[in-house]
Amino acid sequence: MARGNLRILLGAGPGAGKTFALLEEGRRLAGEGADVVVGAAAPRGRTDNEELLAGLELCPKPESQDLEGGLDVQALKVRAPAIVLVDDYAAAPAGVACWEQVDALLEAGMDVISTLDIRNVASLSDAAAEVTGVREPHTVPDAVVRRADQIELVDASPELLRQRLADGKIFGSQEEADAALAGVFRVGTLASLRELALLWLAQQVDADLAGYNQSKRAGDSWPAREKITVGVGGTALDQELVRRAAKMLAAAAGGELHVVHVRTSSDGHGTEPGKDLELESLRRLTSELGGVFHAIGGEDVGSTLSAFARSINSTQIVLGAPFRRRRFSSRRGVAAEVLRDAGATDVHLVNRPPGLSHSQRRSRPRLGRRREIPAFALALGLPPILQFILDLLPHDQLSTDMLVHLTGIVGVALLGGLWPAVAAAVVAGLIVNYFSVRPVGSLSVIDPENVLALLIFVVVAVAVSLVVDRSAKLSKEAHIAGAEAAVLGDLSRRAVAEGNSIPAFLDQVREHFQAKGAGLWVRHRPGPGRGSAWKLQEFSGEVRPGDVSAADTAEQLDGDRMLTLAGKELSQDERRLLSAFGAHLLALVQREELSASQRENLRLAEGNTMRTSILRAVSHDLRTPLAGIKLASSSLRDKTITLGPGEQEELLATIEHGADRLDRLVSNLLDMSRITADSVAPLIRPVYWADVVGEALRAVESEHLRVLLPDNMPPVDADPGMLERVIANLVENALKYAPDSDVVIAGAVGGAGSARIGDVPASELTIVDHGIGIPADDVLAMFRPFQRADDTTPGTGIGLGLAVAKGFTEAMGGVLLAEPTPGGGLTMVVRLPLSTGVAPEPGMGGASWRQS
Repeated sequence: MARGNLRILLGAGPGAGKTFALLEEGRRLAGEGADVVVGAAAPRGRTDNEELLAGLELCPKPESQDLEGGLDVQALKVRAPAIVLVDDYAAAPAGVACWEQVDALLEAGMDVISTLDIRNVASLSDAAAEVTGVREPHTVPDAVVRRADQIELVDASPELLRQRLADGKIFGSQEEADAALAGVFRVGTLASLRELALLWLAQQVDADLAGYNQSKRAGDSWPAREKITVGVGGTALDQELVRRAAKMLAAAAGGELHVVHVRTSSDGHGTEPGKDLELESLRRLTSELGGVFHAIGGEDVGSTLSAFARSINSTQIVLGAPFRRRRFSSRRGVAAEVLRDAGATDVHLVNRPPGLSHSQRRSRPRLGRRREIPAFALALGLPPILQFILDLLPHDQLSTDMLVHLTGIVGVALLGGLWPAVAAAVVAGLIVNYFSVRPVGSLSVIDPENVLALLIFVVVAVAVSLVVDRSAKLSKEAHIAGAEAAVLGDLSRRAVAEGNSIPAFLDQVREHFQAKGAGLWVRHRPGPGRGSAWKLQEFSGEVRPGDVSAADTAEQLDGDRMLTLAGKELSQDERRLLSAFGAHLLALVQREELSASQRENLRLAEGNTMRTSILRAVSHDLRTPLAGIKLASSSLRDKTITLGPGEQEELLATIEHGADRLDRLVSNLLDMSRITADSVAPLIRPVYWADVVGEALRAVESEHLRVLLPDNMPPVDADPGMLERVIANLVENALKYAPDSDVVIAGAVGGAGSARIGDVPASELTIVDHGIGIPADDVLAMFRPFQRADDTTPGTGIGLGLAVAKGFTEAMGGVLLAEPTPGGGLTMVVRLPLSTGVAPEPGMGGASWRQS
C-alpha cells in the first residue's frame, strides 16, 4: 500500500487561523466529492470554527473530536477515509505524540492535513520562548516536519491579529484578550514570530533547491537570490575586495556575502607572520558589513573555492587580479582555476590598488643594516685571513682550500644574509684561484678540471648562502611572531584576570609602543546634513590632542571608532601588532557596551515587572476602597433613602476610611517609584525617636499597640518624614498580620558592644509582634516589592509597605532587619546612626513617650 501524503498548515503566530484554514479546506474538498473526515479538531470556542466543523464528518464520534483524548487510529483505519483532518500536529494527549499517530495513518495509505504553530518546531522553540516568555510543552522534530509533502504558511499581519483579538474572534473572554494584548499579542512579539516562520521556510526552500541542483544539475547552480563569494588570502588587497562585493550587494538590493579563506598545509609555518592579523581584520570587516567569514581547508585553492561557491549556490565570485609572475613560472593561478570551474557563475577580478606590488605582498623582514654592514666587511676580510692560515698549514689538496673557504662563506651568510655571502664567495673564488690553482700567483687556469671545480665552488657557495639566508630570515620572522604572540597572550591574560578597563588598556598600548599618547576616538554625528567629526572618548598620556589629525598613527577599528598614537611612527611590523591591539580594544568596547545594554535590559525588565504588578494592584486593591467610597457617597446623595444620623455618620466614616486607605496605597506606589528610580534625596538632620513615633502613630487606633521608649534617648541622623513613613508601614504590617497579639515598639541605644552600623554607633527601634511569623527562607523575599504573606486574600494591600520601609531606611544610611520573635512572631529592627549634631529639644516635651 502506498504511503499517504502529509500536508502541514504552518501558522506564523497564535490566532493566525490555522484551524479555520484546515476546516475550510476540508469543506472545500468534501464539496468536490472527496472522502474527508475530521480525526481531531480543537475549535477553541470560536464561532466560525464551530460552523465549519458542523458540516464535516467526525470520526469516530462527535464527542471525541477534541484532542483531549488524541486520535482514534484504529477507528480511522476501520473507516479508511481518503483524507483525515488533524488539528495540532504537536499535541501529545495522554503522553502520545500526535505526529506519531499521524505517521500510522500515513502508513495506512490515508492522506493527512494537519496544523502546526511555528512555536512548536523543535529548532525554533528556544527562540520563540525568548520572544514570548512562554515555553511550549510539546514540539515536533524538524526532520519530521521536513518530511511533509507540502508545507503551507498561514500568515496574518500583527495589526490584523490584534484587531481580531480585540473583536473577540480569538478568545472568548475580555480578560483573556486583555492579557494576551499585553503579552504574546504585542506587535513586536507577533512580528518576531512571523520572521521566524518566514526564515525557517526560506531555509527549507533553499535546501530543496540545493538538493534539486545536486541531483539534477550537479555541474551547475540556479540563482535563487544574490550570493557573492569573495576569495581572500590575507593580503592588503582583501579589504578592498570585501568592500567592493558589499557595494555590489547593495546595488542588487541585498543578498548574502560570504568571505572565504582557503587554508593550505603550507599555512601556519611562519612564512607570513602578518597574515593571521590581516585575516582577523577581514573577519571584523565582514561582520560589520553583515557577511559571514569562512576559513576552510584544501590544497588546491582555486578548486576548493569553486566547490564552496557551488555548495552555497553562489551567483558571483570576486577575486583579486593576479600579480604578474616571472616568465619562467608555469604555475597555474587561482583566478584561472576558478574561471575553469565556475561554470555559469560570474567571476569578477578586481585590480590591485596603485602602489601595491608583488614584493609588498610577499615582503619579508630584512636582517638589518647592523648585521649587513659588518657582514660585507667580513666578506672582504675573512677569505684572505683563511688563505693566510691555510698557507701556514701543510696540505696539497685544492678541495681542502675550497671547504675551508666554504665554511667562511656560511659564517658570512649567517651574519648578513645572501648578498654579503655572494660577495664572500666571489672574493674566496678569486683567492683560491690565485693561491691554490696552478699556475700559482696568476688568475689564469691551465687545467680544465680546475675551471669546473672553481665554478662548482662558487655555485655551491651561493646555494648554501641562499639556504642560510632563508633560514636566518625565517628565524627572525619566528622571533617576531613569537614576540607578537607573547604580547597578545599577555594582553588577553590580563584582560581576563583583571577585567581591563578602556583607560587601562590604552595605558598598555602607550607603554608597549613607547608613544607619548594613545587615544580612542568615536565618530560624532550631530545631525542630518551637518556632517560628522571625531570626538576623543578616552585618552592615555600627558597632553590631550584637540583633533584626530594631530595623531602620528591611526588604526581604524570600525566605521565609528579609531585608535591613535601620538609621538611615534610605526614600522610595518608594528602596524600589524597595532591592528591586533585595535581588535582587542574593539572587543573590550563592545563588551562594555554589552554589559551596559544588559544592565539597561535588566532595569527595563524590572520596571516592566513593577508596571505589571501595579496594574494587578490597581485592578484589585485600589478598586476595593473606591467601590466603598462610591457606594457610601451614592447612598448619601440618594433622595429616596431616609438615613438617620447614625447611618450617615457610618457612611461618612466609610468614605474617610476608604480615602485614607487610598492615600496610603498611592503614597507607597509613589515612594516605590522614587526608590527604584534612585531619586530619593533625604534631608538628614538630628531627629528624636519619640517625635517621629508620635507622628507616625497619630492615625493608628488599636488596643493592642504599646510604645515603650527609654528615657533620654539621643537623637539619630534621619529624614523625619521618611522615618515616619518607615515606622507607620512597619506598624501597619505588624497589626495586619498579628491582629490578636500585642505589638510593642521599643528602643535601644548603641554603645560599646552594642548596635552599630559599620564603625558608627547606632540606635535601634524595634517593632515586636507575636503573630504567625515568617520562615527564615522567606525573609529576603519579604522585602521585595509586591510581596504579601497571603496574596490570595483581598483587601490586604499591594505588598509595598516593607519594600518602601527598607528603601527609605537604606537611603538614610540605616539598616532594616527582620528577626524571629522568641515564642513566635516577627521583630522588625530599624537601626540608624547616632547624630553628632545639635538637636532641638524633643517635641513631645520630654525624652519619653508611652502609649498603652
